[in-house]
Amino acid sequence: MRRVMRRLIPFLMLCYVFAWLNRINLSFAALQMNKPLHLTETDYGLAAGLFFVSYAMLELPSNLLLHRFGARKWIARIMVSWGVIAAGTAFVTGPHSFYLMRLLLGAAEAGFYPGILFYLTLWVPAAYRARAYAIFLAAIPITGIIGGPLSTHLLALTGVLGLMGWQWMFILEGLPAILLAPFVLLYLQDKPADATWLPDDERTWLAATLAAESRATGRFAPSSFFAALADPMVLLMALLYFSNVGLVNSLLFFLPQIISGFGLGLTMVGDIVIVPNALALIAMFWWGLRSDRLGERVTHAALANLIAALALLLAVLLHDPLSRCAAFSVSFAATLATIVPFWAAAGDFLAGASAAGGIAAISAIGVTGGFLAPYFVGAMKDLTGDFKTGLFAIALFAAALSVLFYLLGNRQLRARQHPG
Repeated sequence: MRRVMRRLIPFLMLCYVFAWLNRINLSFAALQMNKPLHLTETDYGLAAGLFFVSYAMLELPSNLLLHRFGARKWIARIMVSWGVIAAGTAFVTGPHSFYLMRLLLGAAEAGFYPGILFYLTLWVPAAYRARAYAIFLAAIPITGIIGGPLSTHLLALTGVLGLMGWQWMFILEGLPAILLAPFVLLYLQDKPADATWLPDDERTWLAATLAAESRATGRFAPSSFFAALADPMVLLMALLYFSNVGLVNSLLFFLPQIISGFGLGLTMVGDIVIVPNALALIAMFWWGLRSDRLGERVTHAALANLIAALALLLAVLLHDPLSRCAAFSVSFAATLATIVPFWAAAGDFLAGASAAGGIAAISAIGVTGGFLAPYFVGAMKDLTGDFKTGLFAIALFAAALSVLFYLLGNRQLRARQHPG
């Protein structure tokens, strides 16, 4: 497993760093882009959220095509597509062209994230899965640690070749995905049987272990993709993920503007954003290892999401800037810590074709929270003059769903594992 982890996870994490960077660099572009493009906060929130509309619509078919054609080819195709469109966002001229590019970016990237999660179920046995997800998903806070300062420094390129800094940011942060795509074809294999870099005995052990787990999971997993869509546990997970995506995107797309409102310069904003991401990196590894050690997923996911919601409620109620930043940091860290045991739980009760479809269904339904939350928070900012009302409502909703997931999710899991 050390050999598998070293071979696959860092490379997949690198790819996801650039996926995440191209998704959230909008939050830093907004510091410079909104005024010249005549974007209101509602326009900005709508554009941020439109990414998730096309993403959700195409995520399910994209993941099924990945299952059919193999991960290498499909992931490489996705990366070229999103890289071209991310760089092309530099040339939007107003709200409508901005909306279009965000829709296209969501369509291009659809299937990448759940595709990787499904891909890891083909390589990583259940006992190692939460820590594998923790390392892979560490790409999110690592992107924040690197991407915040990088993006704000790129904003300083205004005037170079007649372009604004936000335009250079989109171009230079979109190119790496295009350049990495050929290496996906060269470096990845679709299944352990193709892994010539594993000794024969280790390859045989890994294939046998995964096959045995798949047979055991199949006893209580949905029998097909369509059964997964109607499965109560899939729907419960989709609801929790909906609230989690709403939390994380409310923070991602508006936190730089909130911090900027404290009277800080662009570079300082980028540096401060490092703090919640560094805390999230620690929380993800610790929570993932704890989940693996105890062999428990549902309570870990529900508790972390609840802490994230309560910390965001606290951040809204506080007035001191330092205290608010601390509460925002805890909320962001707990939000990301949620997804490690959460996706490990999905891998534990879905198998085969139902895993590809079920994971994509959970993700597709859940990411609609990424559309509704930024749009709602932006609209509330225009209506009330403050981000507090929108963030408070998002946090309250997430807290309620966390409790629901804890109560019903554990009941569903016990019913599957101990039928009758």
